[in-house]
Amino acid sequence: MGQKGAETRTRLLDATQELIEGGGYFGAGLNQVIAASGAPRGSLYFHFPGGKEQLVGESVRRAGQEIGAAMAELAGAGSSAEEFVAGVLDWLGERLEESGWRKGCPVATVALEMAATSDPLQEVCSEVYTGWEAALRELLGDRPDADDLAVTILALVEGALLLARAHRDREPLRRVRRRIAVLLR
Repeated sequence: MGQKGAETRTRLLDATQELIEGGGYFGAGLNQVIAASGAPRGSLYFHFPGGKEQLVGESVRRAGQEIGAAMAELAGAGSSAEEFVAGVLDWLGERLEESGWRKGCPVATVALEMAATSDPLQEVCSEVYTGWEAALRELLGDRPDADDLAVTILALVEGALLLARAHRDREPLRRVRRRIAVLLR
């Protein structure tokens, strides 16, 4: 694929990610993706012959990798598990507030809307969550409860993001941060 094709593909993924984070799977219609990306309709089907399901799946995977990279950067700073989780919550809270409360978790909305009806999208959402759980587990080290704790932390973060978005307030993130700190001690 040439540079122009790669740029078009990136624009389509960027537009899709923006639309699904703000409005979910159903808020990212193909006409909206084409309009937001500025790409010709034929490019959409050239780059994503599987249609909307493939486009959204790749966008969710890519968004998951971006958040995973941000998590890895925070973990690489040599912080404790408590400091790491606090940093992730702060970063996600800033991201959410700066987006006008539109950018919560790039996976959650698609998982809620489509996991029961689309095997490919369910698999992508599961893959992303599994990767985040593994990163948390690794950070927790040899604790006997690391598996359970990683899932608990992820569930608390996801719930806090949902509540923060619903209330348009970062207070749920602060409260969850305090509870996770207690769990990690």
